[in-house]
Parts: sequence; structure tokens; C-alpha cells
Amino acid sequence: MIRIELDEATLARTRLATSPLWETVNSLFLLDRNRDSVPWPYESWARQARDVVAAMGPDSALHRYFGGSWLPDFLMPLPPGPAPTFEEELAAVRATPAEVVEAQLPRYTSRMDTRPLQRFRERREEAFAELADDLAAYHRAAIAPWWPAMRAALDEEVLHRTRALATAGPDALLADLHERVRWQPPILTLVKPVEQSFKAVEQRLLLIPLIFSRGGLTCSTDDPDVVAVSYQARGAVLLADSPRDAKAVDNRLAILVGRTRATVLRALARPTTTAGLARELGLAPSTVSEHLTALCAAGVVSRRRVGRRVLYGLDPAGVALVTLITDDVSRHHTA
Repeated sequence: MIRIELDEATLARTRLATSPLWETVNSLFLLDRNRDSVPWPYESWARQARDVVAAMGPDSALHRYFGGSWLPDFLMPLPPGPAPTFEEELAAVRATPAEVVEAQLPRYTSRMDTRPLQRFRERREEAFAELADDLAAYHRAAIAPWWPAMRAALDEEVLHRTRALATAGPDALLADLHERVRWQPPILTLVKPVEQSFKAVEQRLLLIPLIFSRGGLTCSTDDPDVVAVSYQARGAVLLADSPRDAKAVDNRLAILVGRTRATVLRALARPTTTAGLARELGLAPSTVSEHLTALCAAGVVSRRRVGRRVLYGLDPAGVALVTLITDDVSRHHTA
């Protein structure tokens, strides 16, 4: 468990930001945590991403630096604004000053083998340039094709959370953030297989939604002014399709039933529970329940009890709705 004690000033300064760089690095973590097979809906994406990583070779920065549970912030710095571009974040990586490396690296000597990271001390500009170049190459091949749809999903997530923050305050926001993020004022607990506790005093809490979190919560504490916590954003289901088809299907279904309800419909290709669907999509269970009730009333989703569980799945009308739109998209692209 990671337990963060937030004082009132830090809690009041809660903000949200997106980060293409954090998405890119966390996608590597996802592959590393699931070396045999990744869970749905990441399978199709992962097959291509693994080929990209393999093609970059064992000497790439991706292989050298992005393994294990610990990572100094200078390898994955905080986003420089609320919605930076990937290029802006890479520019910040390239410009990392020597004093940042000197301040952060000693904190990790007892947690990990820091010998590979000494290169950032000895040949700083060259090491950061190689890191940025390799991240750019990987992002271009493994993330960029999906990024327009991901960007739209993340924008919607931030809008949803920002409204909650503005109307109900940070307490309500943190209480409904993620099943593995527990808020019992003043302690924010991240359920992780590591033990760590610290206080955040007169800082800023930065929440970063990630499509590639998949329950792998990231906590960044190296910055003296900011504590950053990532969590699973809604919309990961978009990775189940090719980037071209995912965007087209999402757009057409969204026109008919709304973006979130379209995401729920497509995810029900495999019967699941309300809690399971909430985990897959990064939605609150109450939100999923609301959409399932409406879809059941419309006759496109059915529910059945299996033991103690209630499973939801597509009715024939729901299958026809999703299939017809998908087939129409395929014909449109191959015409």
C-alpha cells in the first residue's frame, strides 16, 4: 500500500492533466506486467506494440530503463501543463538539468539497480537525447495510430472529473476515482504491492488519467511541489479494434446513443458483470449501472443470473446494431 497523507492545502489544489508521455511509458509497463498475454481490450494493440519493441532491439532505452517497479521522475517527468503535446513533453525530457538527476537518483539506490542510470550523470545530454528518440520512435509506431481516439476519450474523462471537482469538491472526486484508490480523509491509499507512507504538505495533488493504466497506479513524489497519481481512465475499449475502425465505429454509435453508452455497448460483446464492466472501462459502477438499465429497457442488452452474479450481454438486437455498423464501416473502408 502507498499511503499519502494530504493536508488541506494540498487537497484544495487538486488538479487534472493528461500526458501522452505517461501514456507511452505506462503502455510499456502494461506489456512488462503481462508478458504472456495482456487482458482484454489490449490484445490487438499489444501484438503490434510487442513487435515494435522487439524491432527496436535489446539496447534501446525502452529495454534499459523501463522495467521493474521504481522509476525516477526524470525518466517520466510531470506534464508541463494540463494538456501538453507529446512533443512538448519530449522537449522537457531532452532539457532535463543535471541538478534534477543529482537530486533524484540517490533516492533510488536502495530500491533498484541504478547502475544503468549513471549514464544520465556521465553523459547527460546524449543519454536524454537517446531516451527521447527511442520514446518518440515507439510512440510513433505503437501509440500514435490510436492517439486521436485516445485523446477524445481522455478529454471526456477530464471534463467529467473536472465537473465533479467543481460541483462536489475534491473529497467526492477522490472517493469515486478508482476501486484501488481509497480515500479516507486525510489518507489517500493506493492499493499496490509495495509499502510506502508519506505526507504531502503545502503541495499540489495532480491526477493523471491513463488509458494504459489497467490498474497499475503510478505515484510520483520526486517533485517538491507536486504529488502526482495516475488512475485508469474511461475508454480503454477503443483499443479492441484497429485505430481506423475504432474511431469510425465510436463516432457512428456515439451519434446514435452517446459516446459513453456506445462504449458500454461495444464492451458487452463478452458478457460481464456491472463491476467487471466498470473495471474494464474505468467507469464508476453507478455510471455503468445507469447505462445498463437504459440499454436493457431499449431491448439491446439482457441480464441473467449465474449463481450470485448477474451477467449482462448483448441481445440479438444489440448484436445486430453493433455488427451492422461495424460491417458498414468495413465496406466503407474497402470500397
